[in-house]
Amino acid sequence: MQKFLTDVHNHSTFSFDGVSTLSQMLQTAQTKGVAFYGVSEHFDFDMLFAHGRAHGGTNAEEYFHFARHLQEDYEGVMNVMIGVELGFSPDPRVLKRNQEIVEKYRPDFVVNSIHCLRAEDYYSQIPFREKTCEGVDILRPKKEVYKEYLALVRNSLDVSYDYDIVGHIGYPSRYAPYKDKKMSYAEFAKEYDDILGTVIAKNKILEVNASNNGASEFVTFVGEDVLRRYYEMGGRQVSYASDAHSTDSILRKRDEVVEMLKNIGFTYITVPRRGEYIKVEI
Repeated sequence: MQKFLTDVHNHSTFSFDGVSTLSQMLQTAQTKGVAFYGVSEHFDFDMLFAHGRAHGGTNAEEYFHFARHLQEDYEGVMNVMIGVELGFSPDPRVLKRNQEIVEKYRPDFVVNSIHCLRAEDYYSQIPFREKTCEGVDILRPKKEVYKEYLALVRNSLDVSYDYDIVGHIGYPSRYAPYKDKKMSYAEFAKEYDDILGTVIAKNKILEVNASNNGASEFVTFVGEDVLRRYYEMGGRQVSYASDAHSTDSILRKRDEVVEMLKNIGFTYITVPRRGEYIKVEI
């Protein structure tokens, strides 16, 4: 058994899709013996601009005010990190707002992730479809959609604002309407090598996210094949994320994730906290 349990990247009702309150999430994490717990509420400004606050995420002022007080309450009991999940978009307005969040609120850590293509979340299925010249709605080829997504991931690594974790690579596979949903290394080796090499060069953390909901045979979004390649290239910094939106999902599949990481060769999980990268032995 691990000496310290970590779960960095979680949500509460401060996020538009959260189910449990932040107080409930922290209480449950403490009960489950979590030593390092990271809250990272959604900020998807592309969806905010396109669809309004109901889809765009969190009220920053309310979130940070409330969360910082809770953080103080848990001091000496559990390491609570108050962070953000910033949705990437090449839209200059989104980049500007993300920069403002980082500079104004100084989150303890930042997850850099992608949920959307042109302000449409992959869960909506819209990014997987297109209309022909005749106006017929058709399914786009899997390879085309996934290459487009991986190009967005690569672009997101070069943002000007500070971030720590590269979040849930492979997110579209959760909702993909294909028989084979997997975003495998073999099929996208060139794209993955570029992404993984950049993650390593920029000293960022690759997230191992356990919320893939059976998108493939892998335990996590970024599959074991990609993690093995990352390790082979010299990558050692990985974080574990249940990506819980309710109390029952905290620490989900963690034992399976740790076993997979150990089998690859990883010996620790990296926890980002206010610029410090803490190595937690597994």
